[in-house]
Amino acid sequence: MSKLDRRKFLSVATSVTSVIGGIFAITPFILSFQPSKKAKALGAAIKVDLSNLEVGSIIKVIYRGTPYYVVHRSEDMIERLKSSENDLRDPDSDLSVQPNFAKNEFRSMKPKYLVVEGVCTHLGCAPIEKFSIAPADMGPDWNGGFYCPCHGSKFDLSGRVYSGVPAPSNLRVPPHRFENDSILVVGENPGEAGV
Repeated sequence: MSKLDRRKFLSVATSVTSVIGGIFAITPFILSFQPSKKAKALGAAIKVDLSNLEVGSIIKVIYRGTPYYVVHRSEDMIERLKSSENDLRDPDSDLSVQPNFAKNEFRSMKPKYLVVEGVCTHLGCAPIEKFSIAPADMGPDWNGGFYCPCHGSKFDLSGRVYSGVPAPSNLRVPPHRFENDSILVVGENPGEAGV
């Protein structure tokens, strides 16, 4: 092999080795731009089993770091929604953040289930459930709902805000859908496939 052929061979071999080494060196850097498994999990929808949720009860779940309330409303609770409409700031939910399927008096796609963000729309406190009728601490006109102990905001059994309280709007209804009568998927609208 002549010196010229040897030099040409070494140049090509060095170039190929450099390119291959560069690819191996840059691959982890490029992969670091993709979200981590933890980040993907935080954004994924969650499934909630409602089969053990008794009528008139509530469960609280966390999705993307935010609490959500799921209430299994009784027929009596659904009937009480009509009696408080005159006292509400936004009874038709025209000013509220919610999916289109929740633009009804129940603010849900299934009247027996209410799914709302468990964060007061005033300053972000966590409202507590007060489902009983006219308890001593809520007064004789109380038909059940949610009460924010931080500044006194009140919401009915559909999460609609009462007039004359600090909260400016109804509790938010998140995107959600039902797989069947007992599985709720929070974080996806109806018709969306699972991630």
